[in-house]
Amino acid sequence: MKQLTLPLVPALDEQSLKDYFQATTAKPVSLTLTGNTVSMLSIREREAGISIRLHRMFLNAGPDVLDEICIFIKRRKKPILKVREFILRNQACLDARKPRALNIKSTGRYYNLLDLFIALNREYFKSSVPSAITWGKRSLRRVVRKRRLGSYQRDRDIIRINPVLDSSTVPRYFVEFVIYHEMLHAAGVVEPCYGRQRVHSKEFKKREKLFKYYEQALQWERSAWRA
Repeated sequence: MKQLTLPLVPALDEQSLKDYFQATTAKPVSLTLTGNTVSMLSIREREAGISIRLHRMFLNAGPDVLDEICIFIKRRKKPILKVREFILRNQACLDARKPRALNIKSTGRYYNLLDLFIALNREYFKSSVPSAITWGKRSLRRVVRKRRLGSYQRDRDIIRINPVLDSSTVPRYFVEFVIYHEMLHAAGVVEPCYGRQRVHSKEFKKREKLFKYYEQALQWERSAWRA
């Protein structure tokens, strides 16, 4: 079957996207576009064909992203890199229709959190962590010793990094280490402890030490940040 090509326009429409999936996979496709930010891509086999539920943001996806979805439909090879990176790159628009939209700001004066996140995701998590990442709000308080450098909000799946790290005096590897620490939380590296979950478990600490600049990051934190 001849494969359709994507139209050279900034965004697709629902019918052309459905036609593309059907022509590429050679299977009947039922396509539903949603605003669901929890399950942005759902593919199920039914008697009548393939049922796809897709966040409307994918109307702006390129052929490389759509082809990866098609590969999953045909071969059940899980889409990893391109689909996840597309979601990360477009995370700011996910809650655009909600009254309380997430204010995503990953670009700082010295560090771009999203670039660092994507690189860490590839190297340590096989691009499996889909979380959003943003700089937190700046505080007027000058207290540094007990400052929280990063946090992970599981119900919104978002990592926040303290903007005090967006400084020329803070080494890149330390910013990466803080991001990596929160990504371990996002990846669910925990273990049960008497009916509860121990967030900084032995397994967590073991995984934390896999960061290639682990010792340098701890040393810098002790000598410079906590001084």
